[in-house]
Amino acid sequence: MSGGFPVDLILFAMVAAFLVLRLRSVLGRRTGFERPRREGPGAYDPNAVRAPAADAVPELPPAQAAGGTRQVVPDPRSPVGQALMRIRGVDPGFDPVAFLSGAEGAFRMIVDAFAKGDRETLRLLLSDDTYAGFEGEITRREQAGETQRSEVRAVQEAKIEAADLRGTVADVTVRFTSDQVNLTTGKDGSVVAGAEAVTELVDIWTFQRDLRNSDPTWKLVATRSA
Repeated sequence: MSGGFPVDLILFAMVAAFLVLRLRSVLGRRTGFERPRREGPGAYDPNAVRAPAADAVPELPPAQAAGGTRQVVPDPRSPVGQALMRIRGVDPGFDPVAFLSGAEGAFRMIVDAFAKGDRETLRLLLSDDTYAGFEGEITRREQAGETQRSEVRAVQEAKIEAADLRGTVADVTVRFTSDQVNLTTGKDGSVVAGAEAVTELVDIWTFQRDLRNSDPTWKLVATRSA
């Protein structure tokens, strides 16, 4: 072995230092929705809201749900992000990403239940006013002898577009971009509306919940198409 300068050891040390810095930059990053660490009794006020930063961006990079859905949550410094943080101030267990996953599940269930005329499921997931509208259309369809077929083939994106808190009542509006098959046939099997083709649809649904209520269900209170 020669007595030359140990260049290889220096290179290893540089690589190790680089990796440590990279890990710290990734693991130390906060999204703004993590639960703050307590530094002492009363150190964290859950109702405190940070002022929006001047360079606030409208939303965080989208996450990918297990089913392939892009989940888009507003940046916590944006007005919608601030509203979400106020909701969390009343309900510390509220998590926007988990909410989006639940909202997508409700979206799929409601579309399926409406097509099948499943009033029991709709009653559990819809507000009284929204249920009345859905139930009225189901009744009309039954009286006309029509059959509805609706299939959500994929939800491409679920994005929180708006949020509001009035006392303990929270509203969160989600934009769903999905691939669906919607087909309505008459008594004789003829096509009344829709088609067999897969169509991309954009639905904007608002969910509501009284955060002090022991029932954890967010109910659908409004729907519209973009």
